[in-house]
Amino acid sequence: MNRKTWVLPAAVCLLAPILAACGGEADSQDGAGKAIVVGTTDQFVATKDGPAPFDPAFAYDTASWNVMRQTLQTLLRVPRGGGAPVPEAAESCGFTDTRNTSYRCKLRSGLKFSDGKAMSAADVKFSIERVVAINDDNGPKGLLTNIDLVEAKGDNEVVFHLKSADATFPYKLATPAASIVNEANYAAKKVRAGFDVTGSGPYTVDIDAKGDTATKAVFTKNPSYKGDVKLQNDKVEIRSFPDSQALEKALRDGEIDVISRTLAPEQISKMSTSQDQAIKLVELPGLEIRYLGFHTSDPVVGKKAVRQAMATVINRAELVSQVYGSTAAPLYSLIPTSITGHKNSFFNKYPAPDVKKAKNLLAGAGIRRPVKLTLDYTTDHYGAVTKKEFEVLQKQLNASGLFDVSLKGTKWSAFTGEQRDGKYAVYGMGWFPDFADGDNYIAPFLDEDNFLQTPYVNKEVRDTLIPQSRGKADRGAAIPAFEQMQDIVAEDVPVLPLWQGKQYLAARSDITGTEWAVNFAADLQLWELGRGVA
Repeated sequence: MNRKTWVLPAAVCLLAPILAACGGEADSQDGAGKAIVVGTTDQFVATKDGPAPFDPAFAYDTASWNVMRQTLQTLLRVPRGGGAPVPEAAESCGFTDTRNTSYRCKLRSGLKFSDGKAMSAADVKFSIERVVAINDDNGPKGLLTNIDLVEAKGDNEVVFHLKSADATFPYKLATPAASIVNEANYAAKKVRAGFDVTGSGPYTVDIDAKGDTATKAVFTKNPSYKGDVKLQNDKVEIRSFPDSQALEKALRDGEIDVISRTLAPEQISKMSTSQDQAIKLVELPGLEIRYLGFHTSDPVVGKKAVRQAMATVINRAELVSQVYGSTAAPLYSLIPTSITGHKNSFFNKYPAPDVKKAKNLLAGAGIRRPVKLTLDYTTDHYGAVTKKEFEVLQKQLNASGLFDVSLKGTKWSAFTGEQRDGKYAVYGMGWFPDFADGDNYIAPFLDEDNFLQTPYVNKEVRDTLIPQSRGKADRGAAIPAFEQMQDIVAEDVPVLPLWQGKQYLAARSDITGTEWAVNFAADLQLWELGRGVA
């Protein structure tokens, strides 16, 4: 790949008064005090059904979490290179029993919210219990429902008592679901409507809004912040753009410094071979997956044979090749290939597109052909290319002669509510993990508090295999349970995995820290960005 990476000799650092500090930890004279501007196609909307896009009790999508991670603090955080969570608002945390059911954290001294109020263990207790109490269907409550009791012991110690063993609990405390909020700003049993965010994180934030849509978020270094993060800048902005074309134009025109998401596959392809020295493209590890979800109580797709026939007909390799090219790879399981416990269960059961086999599945279940159904997708959340993806799926299914498929696109602001209300029989969605463990690709889809609100229930998965896998402190020991659950998903097809994607970030050549600015779950880490020498 012909990219524009400039390496400066060590002697250049002697010119520090003239040039920016080596390593990007200081601004150049031309850019001193100038905010780094990050562009995105993510839209932040407050609606009647979704009134609180930045409330930890409500928000459960990558776009919202990208704002919250900068401004709200958690006890733990995942370090820049991944791995086990490290203390953030906490000074130390750890299990205190051999069963992994009691977890104790000691807070750092001197923690303050941005309004000056001192943070204590009581605030941690309030924040966690608030998410569980509000119990919003849209929210991340499923990450915290295994908590039986939260104890605040004095001002600086908190103990979590779990209902059952969960070796992944530290990772859950590192997500924005476990953000620590000030009771003065967040009601105990009601979400905080609008775009205001108040916390103790690395930045404070001011958000510009036009009606019910936020157009710009300005993050300013929080002078009261005490935590593990080392900021490489004093100010960053996030600006929303209507599409990837407008986003790229803004980058080339110098209106923005970084593109976080989402570039179209053809844009990535062109940038990767471009000779433009002003722009660099960074490929980052990614664990995003895309899938079809099914409302298993629907009179048509509620029949397992219909779902199995679709799994038999769909050609993932062709879909990826025609739509996403080298930016994605076919996926044959809920757990992606780079996560411990992955098994190609769908490939093992449906090794190649087979119309004859699909026909026999439908005939054996007494289902008349063609099966008429609608594929619903969101027109804006994952980029304009989603429409092309669903057109390819429609063509594959209809070409088999076994299905009569129509398409319907809906904006994300309406799509999520309609999906949860069961208005879609078959729908396309994506999943960015909360943490890099097989549990986070299984439980959010199949556990009792799953975020899809699916009617599908498998008692063996919920009552035996998920608890069994969580009880293994050695995550390698959870592999047999993960493999068994993936086989069950391939048999019942409550969801149909399609592909897993890579991540890309584009930036102007004077921006440093881009290799760390987005983590495996597509979460922005704005504090990593600096302004160096072009």
